[in-house]
Formats: sequence, C-alpha cells, structure tokens
Amino acid sequence: MPRYQWPKLPRSFDKPLVFILCLLPAAWLVYRAVSNDLGANPVEELSHRSGDWTLRFLLITLAVTPLHRQFQLPRLVALRRMLGLYAFFYASLHFLIYLVLDRSLLMSEILKDIGKRPYITVGFTALLLLIPLAATSNRYMIKRLGRNWKRLHRLVYIIAIGGVVHFLWLVKSDLTQPLIYLIILAILYALRIPMWRQQRAASASR
Repeated sequence: MPRYQWPKLPRSFDKPLVFILCLLPAAWLVYRAVSNDLGANPVEELSHRSGDWTLRFLLITLAVTPLHRQFQLPRLVALRRMLGLYAFFYASLHFLIYLVLDRSLLMSEILKDIGKRPYITVGFTALLLLIPLAATSNRYMIKRLGRNWKRLHRLVYIIAIGGVVHFLWLVKSDLTQPLIYLIILAILYALRIPMWRQQRAASASR
C-alpha cells in the first residue's frame, strides 16, 4: 500500500490546528447559548449536542489505528491522545450540563437517576472509565506504566460500547442516529480483528 501523503504543513502545525478544530463544536454551542438559539429546550439541546460530540470523538480516536495501518499515517497517530482527551472533555461537558443545568446539583436526584435509569447508569459508568484514561494520557504516565498503559487504555473499547448503548437507551422513538454510531463502531472493531489475530499469534509463538 503506497504511503499516504499528509498535507504539506509543518509538523509543528498539526497539534495546534487540530486543537482549535476540536474546540469549534464547544465554541459553537457557547455561541448558540449566548445568541439564545438553542430552541424550546436549551438544556436538552446542549446535552444532546455535547453527547453527540463525545461519541464522535470516541469513534474518531478508534479510527486512528485502522487508518494508520491502511494508509501509513504516523502524523495522525501522534494526534490520537489529543483526540481521546477531547472525547473526555466533551463527555465531562455532557455530564456537567446534566449535573448543573438539568439537576441543579441536587445529589439526591442525581443518585436516584444513576440507580434507576439504565441509560444514565451506563453513561456514568463510561465516564468513570474515561477518567483513568485521561489521567494517564501523558508521557510521564506512559513511561511509568510501561506495557500496562496499553492494557489500561483498552478500556476505550468498553467505553465506546457504553456510549452507544447510553444513546440507544436514551432515544425513545427515532433510533436512526444511535444505530449509525453502532454500525460505525462495529466496522471499526471488525477492522481490528486481523490485528488482534496477529497479536495473539505473535504472543502464542513467544
């Protein structure tokens, strides 16, 4: 497979450019809120849009490895941790909107929701699992954890499933959008099967 030619920008531009692009959805939500352009239910709109971007960044992060294996994109791989951190950022924003704007920090109501509403239970669990991944997404922790860092960050596969299930259980009527996310996630996992088989074969031979 020929090596894909990354757009001819200096490497030093990659991270600042992607950092700004990843912030744009949040900036657009802030602009819509300030402009009073969030529709009849602003809290629901903020919650849904931040949740959408959480799932999108999870899927984008999971797409990095298959794309790199297919097209040889080392500069894209260098951006994977940032993309994963943005998934955590939008997940945290999604939860804060629920916590502050939807439930007004009433812990009794929040705990009741987590215990009684399955989609909130799954979403909250996925957020908790994201925390150690975000906390260890730096060079110091990668070096300190060694091989255990990769083992820990395999939690992203469970987190992505949890995020899609959270969305599926949340939606009551039109399942089109969560099913699209589910299909994309299934394709991304299917693309990893040859890689997982190779790793198992290499491990068995050792």
